[in-house]
Amino acid sequence: MNATELKEKKFNTLITVVSIIVPVVVAILFTVKLPNVEPLSFLPPIYATTNGITAVLLIFAVISIKNGNRKLHQALMTTCIGLSLAFLVMYIGYHMTSDSTKFGGEGAIKYVYYFILITHIILSIVIIPLVLKTYAKAYLQKFEEHRKLAKITFPIWLYVAITGVVVYMMISPYYVHA
Repeated sequence: MNATELKEKKFNTLITVVSIIVPVVVAILFTVKLPNVEPLSFLPPIYATTNGITAVLLIFAVISIKNGNRKLHQALMTTCIGLSLAFLVMYIGYHMTSDSTKFGGEGAIKYVYYFILITHIILSIVIIPLVLKTYAKAYLQKFEEHRKLAKITFPIWLYVAITGVVVYMMISPYYVHA
């Protein structure tokens, strides 16, 4: 086994561990409410904006690589990962300090909302190993494999980022403002 194969094996192990731990920890923390802490009710529009910025930067990252600008592509993709981590921290912080908001819409819009929300949640879990594997392939300079995986990763990540904004916009009228 050469050095690149060894690095890739280590990356794959780390990616598997992170891909399991993150959703489990998020699910556990979602049930924890910090006592005597002011609700972080200002966070939802910020983390929705973070999702929106991520979506825009993902598109610019694809445009940059198609135009041959690998450095800009790498910087934008690294920024997108950072924004996704920032989103996750804010999302957890909000839910550890605030009660969940119930969607108040009725009729067909309720089914649309829950379809978007459920697909968003499921794909936000699926995207973790995809993003990390895609990033690792580029890091290891396995660009052909990176490109093939990115064709799967990009549309899913873009969907998750955009639907994060849509979910926020649909539920925002129902937030309780203290």
